Amino acid sequence: MTTLSAALLLFLILDPLGNIPIFLGLLKPLPEKRRRIVVARELVIALVVLFVFLWGGIYVLEAMHLRQESVSIAGGIVLFLIGLKMIFPSPEGMFGDLPDGEPFIVPLAIPMVAGPSGMAAVMLLAAQDPGRMLDWSLALLLAWGATAALLLSATSLYKVLGTRVLTAVERLMGMLLVALSVQMFMDGVAAWLGAVTGN
Repeated sequence: MTTLSAALLLFLILDPLGNIPIFLGLLKPLPEKRRRIVVARELVIALVVLFVFLWGGIYVLEAMHLRQESVSIAGGIVLFLIGLKMIFPSPEGMFGDLPDGEPFIVPLAIPMVAGPSGMAAVMLLAAQDPGRMLDWSLALLLAWGATAALLLSATSLYKVLGTRVLTAVERLMGMLLVALSVQMFMDGVAAWLGAVTGN
């Protein structure tokens, strides 16, 4: 997987377009200047959390004696389920009811931006090729940068595009994520079969 394809995968998982309505709804009571500060703060927190999982997750996997093939197959299944939720969202949203008041860490940083799927994805990248940690770090920065740009301009985007266009784009992103997850699953199965048969 190239750095750009990893960045695209992470961008799809972070799902900034799908998060725009949720961000706007949660931040609506706040003054506009305060909204940008809160969004920037939550994005930085999410980036730190994702970097912790990127650089530290591999040690957790090693301590649990998980094989690379198992992580790839499990990651494919998790991303497939996330992609399905993006295509067929539930009425209450992906993460259910949201708390009132100014958000701090939960739910904007975690799990909206740095959710379980994002954490699993960066751990999977690190486990698949630990020698390319700088590439994976760059991919994460690219995906986070694009996500930050979209969420910081959420109000303008929502006014220009509207709910229907954002929903349609999120469905398309979900389809791409499903396709990537199937590929990840098949790669894991192929690697496992190769290990079992000795090929």
